[in-house]
Amino acid sequence: MFRYLIRRLLLIIPTLFGITIVCFFITRMLPGGPVEEAIQKMLSGSKGMMSRSVESKEVERLKKIYGFDKPVVAQYFYWVSRVIAGDFGDSFRTHRPVLSEIAERFPISLTFGLTGFFLAYLICIPLGIAKALKHNTLFDSISSIIVYIGYSIPGFALGILLLVLFGGGSFWNIFPLGGIVSDNFEYLPFYKKVLDYIHHMILPVLCYTIGGFALLTTLMKNSLMEELGKDYIKTALAKGLSYKKVVVHHALQNAFIPILTGLGSFFGVFFAGSILIEKVFNIPGMGLLAYNAIIQRNYPVVLGLIVIQSLLNLVGRLVSDFSLALADPRISFD
Repeated sequence: MFRYLIRRLLLIIPTLFGITIVCFFITRMLPGGPVEEAIQKMLSGSKGMMSRSVESKEVERLKKIYGFDKPVVAQYFYWVSRVIAGDFGDSFRTHRPVLSEIAERFPISLTFGLTGFFLAYLICIPLGIAKALKHNTLFDSISSIIVYIGYSIPGFALGILLLVLFGGGSFWNIFPLGGIVSDNFEYLPFYKKVLDYIHHMILPVLCYTIGGFALLTTLMKNSLMEELGKDYIKTALAKGLSYKKVVVHHALQNAFIPILTGLGSFFGVFFAGSILIEKVFNIPGMGLLAYNAIIQRNYPVVLGLIVIQSLLNLVGRLVSDFSLALADPRISFD
């Protein structure tokens, strides 16, 4: 197992380098950027009277400031050497270290993402089990319709709908329009701070959860139904064991194995798919940071987020593989 772990950890290094190479060169190929934007502002300020020689000098000066005066390959190796040293550079907008900006947003996205993730597992596993045990009944049909309607609605579209219905528009004023706390949050007693934070979390967490709801429920149902149809279950029933004991002590144990493969995804769940949701609810997390960085061509922040997200996803896949191998003795690390 130790050799397998070492091999997988070493495999992360070239994979991560491959991701950074592709993403770095894509950002350099995109039109526009901080240099062009700065020149546009200068031209608008001077009413377009800047001479070509002055404009050329300004372009060269700005390229040097932003590190665009070197060949793209040299830029990449300079950037990646800084990343290895733990320096992701400074934001083009705020001129603050990229890691500092990400560190401020990390706990917010982590809270919302993990809450939605565990809530999905908490609801979907019992629902999937119930659907498997009541297959082809009225409960199974109605729950399937509800689950797949929720799955067909994108998270950000559901967020807009929920805000229209419950955010004080033409209908009900039950939940806040956005943000993570109220304006008077710092003056509230502790228990009211907790309630206020939960009040702001309800709608966004619902949107986070809805994406994987149908997938998890269907996976749990199909996995359990497959186990219930196997010969060892029929043998256990033939020996006189009750159906409840067979399901709880035999079928469920094996049915959970496919579910375990998704446990490692919690490392990346707080960011993946959250960009538009955080934009809709104005949540100052990593998703909103990524959205603004992309719109503003803030390349250091974009690349920093890509590196961290890719690393978390790769580690998450490793955790998933280990969880599956530990749960199923038939799988060998060799």
